[in-house]
Amino acid sequence: MVSHEIDVAMMRHALTLARRGLGHTWPNPAVGAVIWRMDGDTPVVIGRGYTQKGGRPHAETEALAMAGEAARGASIAVTLEPCAHHGKTPPCAEAIIKAGIARVVSALEDPDPRVKGGGHQMLRDARVDVVTGVCADDAYELNRGFFLRVTHNRPFVTLKLARTADGFAGADGKPLMISSAVSKHRVHMQRAMHDVIMVGVGTVIADNPDLTCRLPGMMHMSPIRVIVDTHCDTPLTARVVETATKVPTWIVTANNAAPEREEMLTRLGVTVIRVAQGAAGHVAIPAVMEALAARGITRIFSEGGPTLAEALAVADCVDCADIITSPEPLGRQGSVALRSGLAQRLTDPSLFLASWPEPSGRDTVIHYERRR
Repeated sequence: MVSHEIDVAMMRHALTLARRGLGHTWPNPAVGAVIWRMDGDTPVVIGRGYTQKGGRPHAETEALAMAGEAARGASIAVTLEPCAHHGKTPPCAEAIIKAGIARVVSALEDPDPRVKGGGHQMLRDARVDVVTGVCADDAYELNRGFFLRVTHNRPFVTLKLARTADGFAGADGKPLMISSAVSKHRVHMQRAMHDVIMVGVGTVIADNPDLTCRLPGMMHMSPIRVIVDTHCDTPLTARVVETATKVPTWIVTANNAAPEREEMLTRLGVTVIRVAQGAAGHVAIPAVMEALAARGITRIFSEGGPTLAEALAVADCVDCADIITSPEPLGRQGSVALRSGLAQRLTDPSLFLASWPEPSGRDTVIHYERRR
């Protein structure tokens, strides 16, 4: 293998490790690192790591700890520029230099103003060989939420909507059991890979959902639950409120919502976040995004139904979407799943790239990815 092929192979390994941290490292990015030495023409991995829960320890220090003294003179592939600033831990670039790493292969420059090329420069100043841009597109896609939070002051938003064969999400004000068991499994996996599950208060009132990851052995991976609730109407008996001391629950409400409601919810363990209202009187979606970004959130999984989905689309805050379609029609009038604002955006090829329909049990799923 030539050097570039080895760099790419090690970076792909590091990206696979980094994905393990998705949904659990905020406010930090999910980073992977792989250390290797050459045995003739063959690379031998001697250390690997990924960003741990809560953002620390960092991937590089995990990999260096595994490699130990063998790291001296070795190479490391990192999916994001090693940090160069003193925070709660010393800079990873400094740790790499102290360990005697001879060569650093980096996918991307960190957009954080505290780093932004400083890590690469620190390494070069220490006469470490630095190669950048390896698998850069893949590394960017992996941490789009982190990049958006730093550069646009909002998290990455994944939208999920389920609909009947004739396009409805509900009927007579009641929810429908639309998705197959396979589709539900897929949704729970996605919950575990996001920082937040977000719904509107209407979904809480109509469905009284748990909004947790309930796959075997993965309950501990349930993200924060965020309820968009302009008037702070979330019932005190809702499951998300009753379990708020076990699974964090945040309610984003308007600045003029009743203070006594906030007081009652706070006593039950709910965090209430107040934001500005938009022209229609509901909480302004850009303000919601800004408030969540300010708290470190990088990835949102929205399951809030057609109303919230439309509001996110109109605010230009949808980055990808999974539209799950059942083979069964409703057969009567109901609540349309894809309203005009969302439908127009998803079907505009200049804005979104659509996948071919994929089977998901008896359902089909179309994945829409926003173009950069």
